[in-house]
Amino acid sequence: MPDPKYICQRCTNCCRWPGFVRLTNEDITRIAAYLRQSEFRFIQTYTRLRPHRDGLALQDQADGSCVFLDGKGCTIHSVKPAQCTGFPNEWRFPDWRSVCKAIAVEAEDRGRALEPKDAQRPVAVSESPPHDP
Repeated sequence: MPDPKYICQRCTNCCRWPGFVRLTNEDITRIAAYLRQSEFRFIQTYTRLRPHRDGLALQDQADGSCVFLDGKGCTIHSVKPAQCTGFPNEWRFPDWRSVCKAIAVEAEDRGRALEPKDAQRPVAVSESPPHDP
């Protein structure tokens, strides 16, 4: 059985998970433009050097959540980093199902909008081994 796809419910629990949100050059360009800042200012204000000096990541708030998390929403949702967009279909952190409220959809359901009743329907979920973000 192929791995199901998941539809994000915007619970923001992944935004509160400890770790690094890696940024690509394209992410930096897109987010800086959205914030109407130069790339230099965006980097100086919102990023940190990743361990091993292998790139940049978003800074965290004091509680460990993403710097762009504001209450229950992402302030840059329309231009969020590729790593954020890819979760949980392209990568997953260990024990992600214990915090993520994404809904697994069966192959025949992909591509259609879920109705509220669908959110209650149980769907078999098979987990892949966790990937390091």
